[in-house]
Amino acid sequence: MTVSKSPRRRSVLKGAAVAAGAMSAPMVSVAQTTSLRFQSTWPAKDIFHEFANDFAKKVNDMAGSRLKIEVLPAGAVVPAFQLLEAVNKGTLDGGHGVVAYHYGKNSALALWGSGPAFGMDPNMVLAWHYYGGGKELLEEIYKSINMDVVSYLYGPMPTQPLGWFRKPIANVAQMKGLKFRTVGLAVDVFNELGVAVNPLPGGEIVPALDRGLLDAAEFNNASSDRVLGFPDVAKNCMLQSFHQSGEQFEILFNKSKYSALAPELRAIIDYAVQASSADFSWKAIDRNSKDYQTLRTQDKVNFYKTPDSILRAQLEAWDKVTAKKSQENPFFKKVLDSQRTFAQRAGQWHYDYTVEFRMAYNRYFAKK
Repeated sequence: MTVSKSPRRRSVLKGAAVAAGAMSAPMVSVAQTTSLRFQSTWPAKDIFHEFANDFAKKVNDMAGSRLKIEVLPAGAVVPAFQLLEAVNKGTLDGGHGVVAYHYGKNSALALWGSGPAFGMDPNMVLAWHYYGGGKELLEEIYKSINMDVVSYLYGPMPTQPLGWFRKPIANVAQMKGLKFRTVGLAVDVFNELGVAVNPLPGGEIVPALDRGLLDAAEFNNASSDRVLGFPDVAKNCMLQSFHQSGEQFEILFNKSKYSALAPELRAIIDYAVQASSADFSWKAIDRNSKDYQTLRTQDKVNFYKTPDSILRAQLEAWDKVTAKKSQENPFFKKVLDSQRTFAQRAGQWHYDYTVEFRMAYNRYFAKK
């Protein structure tokens, strides 16, 4: 016996099939684009502003039409050293800079970058931050100074030069009384060495050198130094220093804006930070080495290794400064102790295992 399907039954079956198909199809969000306005602490021409845009592009590419970050250069909305307050207040949705720029709000913040970090290189400092308790300490400090922000650190910066000088420096005595630019806790270290420090933002350094307001200055790396115009006002650069030997970038978000983002967008930001850290390391090696070569050959800059006597004097000054700051600021001691504990373990592993690469380099490239 054949049972005929009535029009009503066929309609019910068709509706059930459509519903089942809809349930199996993935849900696609059609949310509107969230736009975030960032500012960096770097001049538009500096490679550091390029790195800020590199991070934004990674987020924008992965987020599609759901999230867009626009990065403005230093001074577009607020001066470079006012970035943290602007992000906290919501004047900016986020920013790109370094933790040491907030040193005036709590001296412990300078420990993310300034000083020898108990022998840790920049990547090891980041390892301490993410796996040794540094991240939690930074959040605690920001909370104590009423800064409602979300902070990401990334990008282990190569060791920074001692700086640019009108004449090469052979000993500590020649540094006494020099009008010098640096930032963070390095200000205290150089003051301890008898230097008169002026912590200017990056874009103001070369004009100050040109007008004689500074005798010498440091910024960061061969690429930044060249594009900012250092070789136009000084022809001697002293390489190697402990004053900023373990620094990294900071990406800031206004906490309310960040918390309002969907979980998958916050995950994209997290992974974009990690990807940017690796990409920065590779690009910095390529660009810094090219610009170092250009500075030597085309710009006729004289490069000198900082004498060991000055490096030892920096370490001695660092110990005096940190002892004083530890007594004045409980947070400072807390961060310093955390770094020491991590560095003792990680440093022994690192230096016991790591071969001296210069031996191989010299075999193939050193002059006979």
